[in-house]
Amino acid sequence: MSEFWLYVKLGFGHVLDWSAYDHILFLIVLTVGYTFDNWKRILLLVTLFTLGHTISLFLAAYDIVSVNSRLIEFLIPLTILSTAIFNVLTSKSGSKKSKIGVLYGATIFFGLIHGLGFSIYFKHSSGSTKFLSLIEFALGIELAQIVVVIIVVLISFVVQTFFRFSKRDWILIISSIVIGMVIPMLMANKIW
Repeated sequence: MSEFWLYVKLGFGHVLDWSAYDHILFLIVLTVGYTFDNWKRILLLVTLFTLGHTISLFLAAYDIVSVNSRLIEFLIPLTILSTAIFNVLTSKSGSKKSKIGVLYGATIFFGLIHGLGFSIYFKHSSGSTKFLSLIEFALGIELAQIVVVIIVVLISFVVQTFFRFSKRDWILIISSIVIGMVIPMLMANKIW
């Protein structure tokens, strides 16, 4: 049981690691436009990320796929930047249904590349221990993402309700801040 909590806490800490905040930035730009009324869609987005992350983590941990780590470290901020720019460009449109397919795709893609970036930690485990460790780690990721998303949606609610920010302005401000934070990450991990 203690090993179970070890990997759940590792997954939880992986998302909430302030020195590697790319995970948090992606969750922010992914969910900044949603409210508590959209909880099913938010949960689906978070779960799609975890699914993508877990699939690529399994594939890499079992040496089925291998990808250049420099490429992965470049693609992670690129995906965050793409999602933030997408928010900026679509903040005027009121139709969430037309945007959701793109967000689902970006979420799965981000999960896949992020899982590849973290797979090195599981390559040294073996057999059924590795399999269970990966599942427990995924559970920790899912729980931490739910915590981050609740905080993002709560802050969005407070800002839009009490400070009278329009939803569009809030999305533009937060997405622009994230763009400003991600560009240096891209430059630090450039592949050219």
